[in-house]
Amino acid sequence: MSACTSITRRGVIAGMLACSTGAWAAGIEQVVPNSTGSAAPKLDVPTNACDCHHHIYDGRFPVSPHWRQGFPPGATVADYRLLQRRLGTTRSVVVQPSTYGIDNRCLVDALSQLGAASRGVAVVDTEVKDLELRALNDAGVRAIRVNFISPQTWGTTTQEMLNTLAKRINPLGWHVQILMTGEQIATHEAVIRALPARVVIDHLGRIPQPDGVRHPAFAAVRRMLDEGRTWVKVTGPYEDSKLGPPYADSSEVARAYVQAAPQRILWGTDWPHPTQRDSKPDDALLVDLLADWAPDERTRRRILVENPVELFGF
Repeated sequence: MSACTSITRRGVIAGMLACSTGAWAAGIEQVVPNSTGSAAPKLDVPTNACDCHHHIYDGRFPVSPHWRQGFPPGATVADYRLLQRRLGTTRSVVVQPSTYGIDNRCLVDALSQLGAASRGVAVVDTEVKDLELRALNDAGVRAIRVNFISPQTWGTTTQEMLNTLAKRINPLGWHVQILMTGEQIATHEAVIRALPARVVIDHLGRIPQPDGVRHPAFAAVRRMLDEGRTWVKVTGPYEDSKLGPPYADSSEVARAYVQAAPQRILWGTDWPHPTQRDSKPDDALLVDLLADWAPDERTRRRILVENPVELFGF
């Protein structure tokens, strides 16, 4: 049976998308909310390519009482499907934004809409019940995100909370996705390395520029990569770049990670780019950067297809 006829209970929509996205993306102009430009990437992504980091915002769900910054319009599942058409990706990982706090209903709804080709990263606190964790697992969640940068429902995140949450989710086989500044990573390296669960470092480790690969945080992430239990998302190159597109400074960091451990690198768009309020990046460029970061086609397939399968269980 072909990939286009094998349909699972959660996969009806996903199967239709997988069978048609390549045709949509092949040279097609597609305007997408929260993304600059409309051209398809020059780089053809492989079948089952995964965007391992994006968010969904939906006005049907209330924001957390702690959140005062609003959220980008045009960031629903329907809007995200336009981005998939433009880029040619078919799998995705939906990451719960701080906007919704520990209320994961928008995330679960998005996973239901996206079907079997999606997985989720939730946000929970230390009071989360085992029943809720099991329900999130059934919905397609495979990790939690622990954010040390943005305001959270509980206030400031501590290393004690990180330890507690890692122990709670480890029996499910989930991993912990950590968002820290480079300085925080350097400070908490020993804590991160001692966690019982696998770890994913968000957004290139937020390595400060212009120091880049010479910054202590880069050395810390490299040590963790070398130990074999840490993964890195080469996402958000614009976050710390001092040069702007095509982000030559952040690209040096991304290339170094890929060269060090291509088997534990993940790629994603970070659409709808919530930190970029004034000017959104070109998502086609974010795809094309992979040709620079991972010139070998086999390595790109590993990053876009095989690594997400291993970590998220597609």
